[in-house]
This record gives sequence, structure tokens and C-alpha cells, in this order.
Amino acid sequence: MTLISINQLPEDTLLEVLTHVPARQLMRNCRLVCSLWRDLIDSVTLWKRKSLLDGFITEAWDKPVTDWKIFYFLCSLRRNLLRNPCAEEDLRFWQIDSNGGDRWTVESLPGEHGTNLPDPNVKKYFVTSYEMCLKSQLVDLKAEGYWEELLDTFRPDIVVKDWFAARADCGCSYHLRVHLTSADYIVLASFEPPPVVIKQWNDAKWTEVSHTFSDYPPGVRHILFQHGGHDTQFWAGWYGPRVTNSSIIIEHKMTQDPSSSANNSA
Repeated sequence: MTLISINQLPEDTLLEVLTHVPARQLMRNCRLVCSLWRDLIDSVTLWKRKSLLDGFITEAWDKPVTDWKIFYFLCSLRRNLLRNPCAEEDLRFWQIDSNGGDRWTVESLPGEHGTNLPDPNVKKYFVTSYEMCLKSQLVDLKAEGYWEELLDTFRPDIVVKDWFAARADCGCSYHLRVHLTSADYIVLASFEPPPVVIKQWNDAKWTEVSHTFSDYPPGVRHILFQHGGHDTQFWAGWYGPRVTNSSIIIEHKMTQDPSSSANNSA
């Protein structure tokens, strides 16, 4: 039996074989084998196939993508970068910045004079007291798998979300602050809306706040997420804003359809 080199396989067959190799091995090892492998690994077809194989897209996918390799890596890294966002582990992973009044605590939904979150999978929330309560997490993007070229050249969208609510029987003030910072913690971009003040005898409905960082300056290495607040009646106990289901997710920046852009600007 005559042995043949793997490079003698039909190009489409070799491409299919490479599609099943883990992405980081493709980039770190396989791409260095020869110019044929390099060209195949750099091809749009390979990363489209890998995206389909791993369930990131379907056969019916019709959205334009600028760079399929970057798209694949961002999809594979996609997750909530905040730990314990729904209080399932009490206050674990959160830095307590202010702990006024009767301090932060955790309660189960819907809570007294409260309502359930639209997402039935969320069972708990963090709740503040009669003096300022703030907590935060600092996300190290390189430690989470995002490398410098990806962050500085492609600058994927950074989508931040939070949910807050008041008790129906007590007014409160909700605060949110998000900073994108450099390696040495210089603030490069920020989202810090004015405090939301909710009056006493409200509907206790949960409100989602969302912000997308796009086209931010190069050099972002950390994300600081801080939220909290206090009640406005100054009652002992836990009558301040309730917060839960917070998230920071890094998304691929989709190429806008030119016809859509024209329609939006008309």
C-alpha cells in the first residue's frame, strides 16, 4: 500500500480535517506547518465551517461578518464576565465598596412588596439598606482570554446590563457606574447615568438598564462594574434598591447592511 502525504488529499478534504482541530491549536501550531495549511487556516471557509460546526451560526445565517476568524473566537469566548450575578452564592466574588445602614443582604424573589423578574430562572437578588451600599467587580480581560490585538484592533462591542427594582412601599435611589480602563487603571470610557430615584408606593417592577460600548479607545484591559444605592425613607432593614441578573458580555460587532444604513439615515 502506497502512503501519501496529508497534503495530497483534496483541498476540501484537508479543509474538513482542519475544521475539527481546536481553534487555538490551529493558530499556534497547524498554521506554522506550511504555506498550504496557513492559507487554508486563514480562509473564510474554514472559520465559517467551524462556526457552523460549533453551533454559532445556522445554515440560514445571512448576516454580514467582517472577519470570520474573529467572529469564531468571540463566539467561543462569549459568556457573562460577571461572577455570581444573581446572588446564588450570597455575596461571593463581589467587592463591597460601601456597606451602610444594615449592610448588603440577599433575598429570594419576589420578596416583600416585590415582583418577579421577567426571567423565571432568576431566583434571588441583592438588596441595599438606608445608607449607601455599593458593590463592584473588576474584570481582567486578558485573564478572561481576550488578547491585546483583539481588543485594540477589532474592539468588539462590550454590552453591559443590570436589573433593578424598588419595594412598592419604599422609595429608593439606584446607582450604576461602569468604567473601561487601561492596564494601569486609567479610565478610557465610562457609563455613569444619573441616579434613578423611585418614589414610595411604586409598582415594584423590575427595570433593565443596558449600555453598549462601541469604538472605544485602544488599550482597554479591565472593566469596572459597580452598582447599588439606598432607600429614601431611611428605614432600618433592607428597603433600598434590589439588583440582580447583571452582565458584561463581549459581542462581535456586526457589519451593518448598507441598505439598512441608508434606510436609517433617510
